[in-house]
Amino acid sequence: MTRPLLITDCDEVLLHMVSHFEAWLDEAHGIDFHLESGDFATALTDKATGETVPKDDIWPLLGGFFETEMHRQTLVPGAVEALAVIGEVADIVILTNLNDEAHSWRVEQLAGHGINHLVICNRGGKGEPVKALIDERGPAPAVFVDDLPVHHTSVARHAPKVWRLHMVAEPRLAPAVPRAIDAHARIDDWPTATDWIIERLTETA
Repeated sequence: MTRPLLITDCDEVLLHMVSHFEAWLDEAHGIDFHLESGDFATALTDKATGETVPKDDIWPLLGGFFETEMHRQTLVPGAVEALAVIGEVADIVILTNLNDEAHSWRVEQLAGHGINHLVICNRGGKGEPVKALIDERGPAPAVFVDDLPVHHTSVARHAPKVWRLHMVAEPRLAPAVPRAIDAHARIDDWPTATDWIIERLTETA
């Protein structure tokens, strides 16, 4: 029988990113990042002019961070321990929204933190790649974990039988992010989330 499956995002789920992005923007670009706002489109301000950084400039900045600054990222407390426990009952896939060129960077980065699982890079909604994983593996309980509500909506549309857990592990950001309406639950820490995930992965029909 196919083992249960955990499909988890990386940034703000396994590794902290936005706080380190904030520091780098200030140091390298003279940009203030008001991450507590929870709205990337309006959260970046040029310190010299006081003007909001145009939305079209944000993605190149994110790309620059991931290309040169991934070494800054730190583990979310409890993530490694949680994956070890969950890995006893399920396979684990890390589904991360990065360009394919960044695949080796993410694999190496995660391995440096003791996380060695299949990594899949993706662009856009995560529903279709989640469905592809489920179709490939056959029927078994599956849980999807992500910090962005849009991806829970995508998974609900394409793979509705997958359990969906909304997690925002950055404590400064979490209060500004409403619970994803298409998630089954919202838990922002791994010690609590582990029990919820294992219950879903080991349940029988």
